Amino acid sequence: MESVDVVVIGAGFAGLIAARELSTAGLSVVVLEARDRVGGRTWTDHRFGHDLELGGTWVHWVQPHTWAEMTRYGRDIERSPSAEEAFWLGADGVSRTGSIAEFMALIDDGQQGIIDDAREAIPRGVDPTTGRIAQLDSLTVQDRIDSLDLTPEARAANESVWVGHVNAPLDQVGLSSALRWVAATGGHWQLMHEASATYRVVGGMSAFTAAIAADVRGEIRFGASVAAVESDADGASVELVDGSRIRARRIVSTLPANAISTIDFRPPLPDAWQRLSAERVASQGTKAWIRARGHVTRFFAYASQHDPLSVLKAEYYGADADGDYTLLVGFGPDHTRLDLDDVAAVQAAVDVLRPGIEVTGATGHDWMTDPLSQNTWMTHRPGQLTRDLIELQRPHGAVHFATTDNANLWGGFVDGAIESGLRESRRIRADLA
Repeated sequence: MESVDVVVIGAGFAGLIAARELSTAGLSVVVLEARDRVGGRTWTDHRFGHDLELGGTWVHWVQPHTWAEMTRYGRDIERSPSAEEAFWLGADGVSRTGSIAEFMALIDDGQQGIIDDAREAIPRGVDPTTGRIAQLDSLTVQDRIDSLDLTPEARAANESVWVGHVNAPLDQVGLSSALRWVAATGGHWQLMHEASATYRVVGGMSAFTAAIAADVRGEIRFGASVAAVESDADGASVELVDGSRIRARRIVSTLPANAISTIDFRPPLPDAWQRLSAERVASQGTKAWIRARGHVTRFFAYASQHDPLSVLKAEYYGADADGDYTLLVGFGPDHTRLDLDDVAAVQAAVDVLRPGIEVTGATGHDWMTDPLSQNTWMTHRPGQLTRDLIELQRPHGAVHFATTDNANLWGGFVDGAIESGLRESRRIRADLA
């Protein structure tokens, strides 16, 4: 049987960072990746004549782990285009249009009210379970909005903004998901908005992860699906779907919470992982790239959390044999509400947000039905954060868990994945020293 110091399951940001750190320290490492690429829930693919981010996209300098890696690999950032027009649904379900300033004025009081106690709830962003958050974690984002004295217009607009952030219906998402991200930006919701949806990596996420992978001093095996992990007093044995086995002193699992049950862990996973896997996390949305005919003025648009797409904005311009086109990116709270292969359905969804656009095509990747992810970016259900996070970070015998789903500072973001990979590689180096 093949034997190494560490087997890393998954070649997303968390797995690549852990593998790089461990192999640089002189440990023998094998990375097992079931896909045919690195990157995990980040993936830059060439479609509609452009390199499109099908998964995680935006980064920011207030995300310390990400920015350190950007600096290390000489990655630069570029701003997503600024909108010139704003569209939103009023309380009556009728589309409104106006300036960016008008929309920001409409949501300002509500956005502040939703997160006004973030500094009290989570005094230190790096400690998301410490503070008054324990008393607030039973609430949903919808509960908080319902408690505010907002006009129907302001309420509708504020709901639409937050459903775009949390990628799920608001009555299923813990208020903790909003408070922890704002705590990471010092309590400033405007900065949180900028950090989560403004700056892209020049060259794309796939080039970024490829640069990290090149620094891994060990083998990255593609198409290597893990069936089981059996631990004992001296380490663990990894069984692949093809029947081969690898012996390791330590295992790093990078699977998201919703997908971790696809591997048979013996002994069984800790209670927190089993609970979370059974409940599933809140995120359940979709990301869509939509091709529109002609040169559409740059805009952003918000619908409601009950619509197939709740957020839409213009990202790229192009031209081909059929003439000029505009590429739009949209997000919806429930992946089951929109079939991206059904152009008529996509057209109907776009009509709600931004009337007057002709849709000619759509594409994307359904992360919810992808067996290796089964969720988009991590958002917790009420109670999950403070109940489970600390236990999710604990090693279980020879098995360590590195994923943005169990990160402290920017859980759900690339930064959280990097943080978790660094954390577990440090622990393993100390254990095996």
